[in-house]
Amino acid sequence: MPYLYRAPGPQKHPVPEDARITHSSGQSFEQLRQACVQKGVLFEDADFPANNSSLFYSERPQIPFVWKRPGEIVKNPEFILGGATRTDICQGELGDCWLLAAIASLTLNEKALARVIPQDQSFGPGYAGIFHFQFWQHSEWLDVVVDDRLPTFRDRLVFLHSADHQEFWSALLEKAYAKLNGSYEALKGGSTIEAMEDFTGGVAETFATKEAPENFCEILEKALKRGSLVGCSIDIRNSAESEARTPFGLIKGHAYSVTGIDQVNFRGRKTELIRVRNPWGQVEWNGSWSDSSSEWHSVGPAEQQRLCHTALDDGEFCSNISLKPVQVLSWRDLEFHHGGLPIQGTEDLGMAFRDFKTHFDKVEICNLTPDALEENALHKWEVTVHQGSWVRGSTAGGCRNFLDTFWTNPQIKLSLTEKDEGQEDCTFLIALMQKDRRKFKRFGADMLTIGYAIYQSPGRDEHLNKDFFRYHASQARSKTFINLREVSDRFKLPPGEYILIPSTFEPHQEADFCLRIFSEKKAVTQDMDGDVAIDLPEPPKPTPAGQETEEELQFRALFEQVAGEDMEVTAEELKYVLNAVLQKKKDLQFKKLSLMSCKNIISLMDTSGNGKLEFGEFTVFWDKLKKWTNLFLQFDADKSGTMSSYELRMALKAAGFQLNHHLLQLIVLRYADEGLQLDFDDFLNCLVRLDNASRVFQALSITNEDKEFICLNINEFINLTMNI
Repeated sequence: MPYLYRAPGPQKHPVPEDARITHSSGQSFEQLRQACVQKGVLFEDADFPANNSSLFYSERPQIPFVWKRPGEIVKNPEFILGGATRTDICQGELGDCWLLAAIASLTLNEKALARVIPQDQSFGPGYAGIFHFQFWQHSEWLDVVVDDRLPTFRDRLVFLHSADHQEFWSALLEKAYAKLNGSYEALKGGSTIEAMEDFTGGVAETFATKEAPENFCEILEKALKRGSLVGCSIDIRNSAESEARTPFGLIKGHAYSVTGIDQVNFRGRKTELIRVRNPWGQVEWNGSWSDSSSEWHSVGPAEQQRLCHTALDDGEFCSNISLKPVQVLSWRDLEFHHGGLPIQGTEDLGMAFRDFKTHFDKVEICNLTPDALEENALHKWEVTVHQGSWVRGSTAGGCRNFLDTFWTNPQIKLSLTEKDEGQEDCTFLIALMQKDRRKFKRFGADMLTIGYAIYQSPGRDEHLNKDFFRYHASQARSKTFINLREVSDRFKLPPGEYILIPSTFEPHQEADFCLRIFSEKKAVTQDMDGDVAIDLPEPPKPTPAGQETEEELQFRALFEQVAGEDMEVTAEELKYVLNAVLQKKKDLQFKKLSLMSCKNIISLMDTSGNGKLEFGEFTVFWDKLKKWTNLFLQFDADKSGTMSSYELRMALKAAGFQLNHHLLQLIVLRYADEGLQLDFDDFLNCLVRLDNASRVFQALSITNEDKEFICLNINEFINLTMNI
C-alpha cells in the first residue's frame, strides 16, 4: 500500500441493506426521497427541526443563525467534489475537533467511508433536500436521514465545512451525527476513538506513548495499512490548559489524526517520520522536520519529490500536495469581517517519530476488525455481544471496593476452550461501552466511570454470591476504571471457564451497556442472570384436632375470639390477629401490617373463594409466615427493621425464588422505597405475591419439550392477574 493515499472520486457503492431505519415515520431514505420528488417539495425533517432546539440545550446562539439549504448559499452546490478527502474538513464554531479528527481518518479508508456516506445521493437528478448517513451504535448500524438545512451566519456555514465552499458532504455528515446524539451542542468535547467506532463498528485500543511497546511505530504503520483509524492527543493537567499552544506549535487537549508513517534518508540513515493532521487546518508543529526546517536541506531532491514535501501551513505534517483553500472562521470573523481570511492550505511534511512520542501522550487505534496487532498475519476474531443494564437497587453494584453490592452486578460466564495456535493461552479482548451518555447530556448525564473484572469460575451455573468475592481474587481486570464511553483491554488466560463482571466504579449508578468479547478462537458465553427457577416446598397438612401444639392451641383461641362462630376471618380481622401475634416478637422491629397485605394473604390462601380465611388455611399460612419472618431477620444484617434491595435478592433465593435481573428490577420498583429499603410489610407483600403467582403457574402449566408454559383466554387472564 503506498504511503501517501488520496481518496478517489465518487464511486457507486451498494447501500448496505442491514442498517436499521431510524426516522420516526418508519420510512427509509429512498421512500422519503421519492415521496418528496412526487410531491415536488423539499424534505423537512421534523425529527431534527431547523431551530434552536437542534443547536443547543443549555445556551442560546451568540449570533442570529439562519438555516439555509446549500442551494441558497452557493449557486451550484456539490455533495462531494473531487473525492471526500481530509482537506475537506475545516472546524467551525463547535468544540468537536475529536469528531473532525475521526472524519479525517475515515477519508483514508474508501470502504469504511462508503459505508458511512452512501453514494446514492447528490444535488443532481432526484435531489429532494434529503441526505442520509450510516453510523454504528451498540452493535448495530443505523441509517440517519437529515434535511439539508444548515445553520449559517451571513451566508457562511457556522460549523464544520469544506475548504471548497461548493462542497457540503462534511457539513451534512456533522448534522446527521448531531441528530444521532440529540443536538450540535452534544458534540462538544469527546474522544476521537468514540467517533471512529461509530464510523466503523470497530474496536478500540489505547496506548500511552511513554509506555508504548518497542515496536510501536510498526504497530501504527500496520494499523494504517489495514485501514484502521488512528488518533492522538496531548494530555492536559487542568481546564486552563485546554487548547493551549505549546512552544512547538502543538495544541494541548486537542484531537489530532494520524494519517501516515514513512522513512526518509537523512545523512545516510533512515529516520522515521509520522504525518499528523490538525482538524483546525492551521497551527502545526515547528520543531525538527517541520515546514522549511533545516533537516530538509539534507534530503535529496528525489526523496523530497517522493514525499511531496512543500512548506505551507495547512495543519498537517508529512503529506502530499493539495491546493484547496482552508477557510477558518471565528466569532469575530463571523460578526465583523463576514468570514475569515482564506489560507492556501497544502499538506506538508515534518515530524520525527521520536518527537511524536515525546510530545504526544496518547494514541487511539480503532481496528476495523480486531486483528491481532502482534501477529504478521491478519486474523478474524470471534465476536460475542451482550446488552445489559446497571439498575439502581438491583444490578448497579459498583466495583469490588463495595463488596456488599459488587456481587449483584451482571455476570457473564466465558468458556475458553481452544488455545491460540502454538500457544498455551487463549487471547481475547473485552470492550465495555456505556450507551447513550452523550445523548443524555441535555438531562445532566455525564460519562460514568466504568471497568470490569474477570474471575475463575467455580464451576457452578449460577450467579456468584458475596462470599465468593470475599475469598477469591480476580484473574484479570481492565487496566483502569475510567469515565470514557468504552473501556477495552487485551488478555491472555489459560483455557477454562471465567466469570466476567462489568460494573461502574460507584454503586447505584444507572446506565445501559454493550459488552463485546473478541476471541481469536471460538469462545462460549452465557448470561448467568437469565434463568428463573422456583423451588417451593409442598404446604404442610393441617394438624389433626387433638394433636395441636401449645402454640397452635393459643392461635386457635385467638382465632376463635376474633372469627366468631363461623371460624373464618375477613381481611380486617386477619390484620388484627397477625399484628397481635407479631408484636410479641421482640427481635422483630415491627410496623403494623397493612390491610392490603392481609387482602393479599387471603388471595393466596383462600381455597374456597369466599374472600375469608378459615383456621386450617390460616395455620398453613402461619407456617410460611414463620419461615419468612426468620428470613427477614437473617438478611436484615444491620437489624434496622428494613432490608436493602441487595439483601432482598439473597432472601428471595433462600425462600426458593431464583429470579433474573428484570424481575428483580420490577420488584425493587414496586416494593422498595427511595432509599432502596423494604420494611417487613413490603417484604411480606412481595413473598405472598411471588408464592401465589408461582403456585398458580405450577397448577396451570403444561410441559412441552422441557419448557413450561400456560395457555389462558382473556377471561382467565384477567381473573388471574386480579387475584395475584
